[in-house]
Amino acid sequence: MKERIVIKVGSNVLTRADGTLNITRISSIVDQIAELRKLRHEVILVSSGAVASGRSELRIDTHLDSVEQRQLFSAIGQVRLINHYYDLFREHDIHIGQVLTMKENFNPGEQYQNQKACMQLMLDMGVLPIVNENDTVALSELMFTDNDELSGLIARMLNADKLILLSNIDGIYDGDPKNPASKVIERVEPERDLSEYIHREKSSFGRGGMESKYHTASEVSKSGITVIIANGTKENILLDLITAPESITHTEFIASGSSVPSGSSVPPIY
Repeated sequence: MKERIVIKVGSNVLTRADGTLNITRISSIVDQIAELRKLRHEVILVSSGAVASGRSELRIDTHLDSVEQRQLFSAIGQVRLINHYYDLFREHDIHIGQVLTMKENFNPGEQYQNQKACMQLMLDMGVLPIVNENDTVALSELMFTDNDELSGLIARMLNADKLILLSNIDGIYDGDPKNPASKVIERVEPERDLSEYIHREKSSFGRGGMESKYHTASEVSKSGITVIIANGTKENILLDLITAPESITHTEFIASGSSVPSGSSVPPIY
């Protein structure tokens, strides 16, 4: 069955331990998305990695505050990141379009409607949207919490069937993920509270963590969208999740409620 799938890939999936881009993994993700499109699925990619890419590209000896660093490194890194995507998707004859957005674009009004219309047109024309926050102009108080929040807003705006959040662990565990006795919670029914299991550590290179993913998954699933948290460092993860989900360990939030009505605004996920 054809589905509209939003895929969010975090910085810890796209970068190596030293913070440089993992081109091999990016290439694998691109190959898998190309296969999903051959299966007639529509895909929207929300990709982190711009700041990490820029940080590894430019070494500075001047003190910059956190906002200045994000602005500088994202401006440099986004070019590098999107060029990699362009070259890799071109090998599959897939056209891509870059969407840089801000939190204010999801408030009710013309900007929201224009953004939605543009992305819908891209999908209608067979263009793959690649979305990221516009860090060069976003101020700290107006930033998304992270790209988990952004991907949730995109999924609801475009009435997606699935949201896949790729992290560097298999899902939400019922204990410390480092404890061999802990197991992944594979299925989360609507309204189930998992807050006692959520560890609040941030990821190494991104702004998010499992707390953010859990919050996004809980809110988005209430809109009738299935949400999956899975390990993006595993080979063939995207294809396995769609074609043989029983073969791969992950956490799935069961959709409940109804989808956001067409043309309506999407309230931010706080």
